[in-house]
Amino acid sequence: MKLTKVLVTGAGGFLGSYITRDLIKKGYIVSSFSRKKYSFLNELGVNQFIGDLANFNEIEIAVIGVDAVIHTASMVGMWGRYTDFFAANVTGTENLIKAMKKHSVSKLIYTSTPSVVFERESLCGVDESTPYPTKYLTHYATTKSIAEKIVLAANDSTNHQLLTMAIRPHLIFGPGDLNLIPRVLEAQRKKRLKIIGDGENLVDVTYVENAADAHIMALEQLSIGHPIAGKAYFLGQGPVKLWDFTNDLLKHAGLPPVTQKISFKRAYIIGFLIESFLKLFRINNIHPPMTRFIALQLAKSHYFSHQNLSKDLGYNPKVSIEEGIERYFRSLR
Repeated sequence: MKLTKVLVTGAGGFLGSYITRDLIKKGYIVSSFSRKKYSFLNELGVNQFIGDLANFNEIEIAVIGVDAVIHTASMVGMWGRYTDFFAANVTGTENLIKAMKKHSVSKLIYTSTPSVVFERESLCGVDESTPYPTKYLTHYATTKSIAEKIVLAANDSTNHQLLTMAIRPHLIFGPGDLNLIPRVLEAQRKKRLKIIGDGENLVDVTYVENAADAHIMALEQLSIGHPIAGKAYFLGQGPVKLWDFTNDLLKHAGLPPVTQKISFKRAYIIGFLIESFLKLFRINNIHPPMTRFIALQLAKSHYFSHQNLSKDLGYNPKVSIEEGIERYFRSLR
């Protein structure tokens, strides 16, 4: 196989690290762009570029000489300053595309999120025709939607300049996860975990190796005339009942199941009050225990049709949810 040089932004992160390892296993020459250096990337032989995506000169240096980019880096969170989210997610993506066009880099695979189409109501088995909402409850979703639109609009099959596509993975978990599962377990240890709503809501989840596999398949297949060019795709496994999935995690961790409930209305009001307090006192650098968006995510259904990704990319998950959970807890032993 002819070696291809691929830049992975956010290669030191959860998903980015899996994508990087898999690319190297397949014979690609991989470089990374992150805010700091990672020792495990050095051990893998990754050429690391350090910088800020919002600084064009710094990202331009990393782009020179590569053939393709997988852009996983972003600012993720339920709270913070809009300017910080915009700089990382929008300006950073604009700078990356500008640098890619300047140096004739031909492919961009963008890691988006299903949050770009989530507003306030449940999403049950919807496909990619679902429109973007007119209003979002988080700066993260707002800026990721702007960035996704920029990425898809940059696809230029006609002039053979740049091919782009976006993948929207949902609730990624697996070994190395520092957010989703650890936070659930910690909340239960502190007896703060409660079922919001009736507990019957369905969601998609995604095992991390499957998410990495989808990105690399997209990288290898993206070409002029291919159906994935210029499009966004949902990625997930399920649906599963969110609170059954949660209790399965708790069981594996040797913790009691969550049984206490709180109504969605009450959780939503609590979230509103917390947001109002944080805004009033201009508190930004925290992870609030509840927001309106968190209440919605924990009470509403949000799962998606995966038919288009399967049809257009030939993608199907290799690792089941059950096996993914087993692998996660085996990694902790």
